[in-house]
Amino acid sequence: MNFLIKIIKDFPSYLWSGWGAIASILLFLAFWDLGNQIYGNLILPSPKETFLTLFEMLKDEKMINEILITTKRAVIGFSISLIFGTFLGLLSGLFVTTSMMSRPIVTILMGMPPIAWIVLAMIWFGMGDMTVIFTVIVASFPIVFIGALQGTRTLEGDLKEMADSFHLSFKMKLFDLYFPHIFSYIFPAWIGALGMAWKIVVMAELLSANDGIGSALAIARSQLDTPVALALVVIMIAILLLIEYIILEPIKREVESWR
Repeated sequence: MNFLIKIIKDFPSYLWSGWGAIASILLFLAFWDLGNQIYGNLILPSPKETFLTLFEMLKDEKMINEILITTKRAVIGFSISLIFGTFLGLLSGLFVTTSMMSRPIVTILMGMPPIAWIVLAMIWFGMGDMTVIFTVIVASFPIVFIGALQGTRTLEGDLKEMADSFHLSFKMKLFDLYFPHIFSYIFPAWIGALGMAWKIVVMAELLSANDGIGSALAIARSQLDTPVALALVVIMIAILLLIEYIILEPIKREVESWR
């Protein structure tokens, strides 16, 4: 509870420290507008036209529903990857036999391109939620697994011996020694998996679903409606930034305050 209260208390200062990120976004918008002046609206609509299109789209209940469908699929797939990837990664880090057995499977999952998984999932599950969620899981699971594995395997033996020599309680060793170290590896893996999950869910929807942001993007592509396509891209980026920087990043800053 105190942990949550401290995050909320420090949140205004965290937002204030984001001026550099805002400046980079404004610079990006300036280059975007320059590209519009060079290539024209058909190739690259202006930021103003794109955001006006975005605001009109957000007034439509159907578009809100498409966003919710995509978010639900991404959250389900990412959550499954996070739970099983973290658990199995920690287990493999603790036991060498488990690590050796899981390594070929993770190599296969990492090496196989997501588009191949989408094709196989379409054959196995048809057009719908399961195809999208399955693709998200197999694409983001290895990232979480490797982060948890590395965090566990890199615990220093000397540090553990020192904790034992001072007769620290299991609770102190867990929360003051093991957890901060492992979390410094796991959390970046979670963020990487989240980004991967969000990209894969849209790509899978574009190829294998009749609803969601990916499906709306496919329709915009077929109609050569560039403003709508760019507005959908802005929605995807905004949701990802919202989750990462408003929800996950403050937690990371608090947990890693020991650094």
